[in-house]
Amino acid sequence: MTAPVVTRFAPSPTGYLHIGGARTALFNWLFARANGGTMLLRIEDTDRERSTEDAIQAIKDGLTWLGLDWDGDAVSQYSRVDRHREVVQQLLDAGHAYHCYCSPEELTAMRELANSEGRPPRYDGRWRDRPASDAPDGVKPVVRFKSPQDGETIIADRVQGEVTYANDQLDDLIILRSDGNPTYNLSVVVDDHDMGVTHIVRGVDHLTNAARQSQIYKAMGWDVPVMAHIPLIHGADGAKLSKRHGALGVEAYRDMGYLPQAMRNYLARLGWSHGDDEVFSTEQMLEWFTLDGIGKSAARFDFAKLENLNGLYMRDTADSELLDALVQVLPHVEDGSEMLAALDEHGNREKLLAAMPGLKERAKTLIELQTSSRFLFAKRPLAMEEKAVGLLDDGGRAVLAGLLPVLEAQAEWRVEPLEQAVRDFATEQELKLGKVAQPLRAALTGSTQSPPIFDVLAVLGREEALGRLKDL
Repeated sequence: MTAPVVTRFAPSPTGYLHIGGARTALFNWLFARANGGTMLLRIEDTDRERSTEDAIQAIKDGLTWLGLDWDGDAVSQYSRVDRHREVVQQLLDAGHAYHCYCSPEELTAMRELANSEGRPPRYDGRWRDRPASDAPDGVKPVVRFKSPQDGETIIADRVQGEVTYANDQLDDLIILRSDGNPTYNLSVVVDDHDMGVTHIVRGVDHLTNAARQSQIYKAMGWDVPVMAHIPLIHGADGAKLSKRHGALGVEAYRDMGYLPQAMRNYLARLGWSHGDDEVFSTEQMLEWFTLDGIGKSAARFDFAKLENLNGLYMRDTADSELLDALVQVLPHVEDGSEMLAALDEHGNREKLLAAMPGLKERAKTLIELQTSSRFLFAKRPLAMEEKAVGLLDDGGRAVLAGLLPVLEAQAEWRVEPLEQAVRDFATEQELKLGKVAQPLRAALTGSTQSPPIFDVLAVLGREEALGRLKDL
């Protein structure tokens, strides 16, 4: 019987949840959920100087915003340090590890010799088989893993294929520092084994670690989990991902107005594919996701594609849900508190909901939606953009002065009769509709861009719309 799938996401809490980590978490989550399995969250907080509670919370908040849940409580790697030391002792007792008393000066000399001979710098194993009686007084040793010196270590990777490492190229890595703290490669193996992890899905930059970790698994007599090392993310120009490309924390994407469902879709497509599909729901991802669908090549992060995808999701999201998403992001963005206060005023939420169909057609992010909806709550007299002032100064005020009594006479303040009245006025004045609609848009919104102008008239309501026209 096949063991249930158990994956894990194991970030270091030394900063925000960056976009690469978010994709790794997504792939682990998708694989676990698609196979009816479990995803665990382990916080690799052994770097005590750089690990912070704020960073741990940021990671959890980022995952929650993305809609990625984990099973059970998050596990602190640091809290398991005694267990890690226990395994180190087991390796020592079994002859798979040894104490090394090399001084920093000796290690430096080894590196310099290797460099001078054109070799990769490696520990030369000088304490590998020396008796304990040779130990110098007063020196705290490190513990090194006794790596096999001949043969090969083979990683049957689900993404990269079979990867082979010559054992004579892997030196004896330190598994316990002289201060008694275990190192990363040892701790990871112990935790993954104890937590029952069956599949390790992580970045390809960990592939060399996989060889070393595989050796520790075998020395302990433990099964090696299935490994899948996913490609890195590059910028649209093919260069290593940096902040200018989008290497930001997940919370930054929230604050830029992206929807979590759009981010899940976009991140899934960074390295994984299902035929030619570009847009798919989370339910479809869970149905289709396999490790075999992950490619070897580095994925490219492209803000333009993300924006376009987010725009699609916004247009497909129910107006009330989009309003809720906007309200959630407003506390984190510039001028957001002002809009929240405006929405608390009587009738303003309903006004924004009424305008939402026209607003979301033009917006690609929630921030654009926020910006384009400001006219709804603007205080009179409106602050005018320069182009809007130009439209009004170029004969627009005279046109609107003639239109005002027509609108005042309207019995029904709805889109259809308002549109008919404006069109009839333009015909009577022998004007193209744009010559009326554009200055009307400027007067009602202070801008030259807005939802359809007849929607604007209807949403603002008779009193507010006529009041703005009278302010000219």
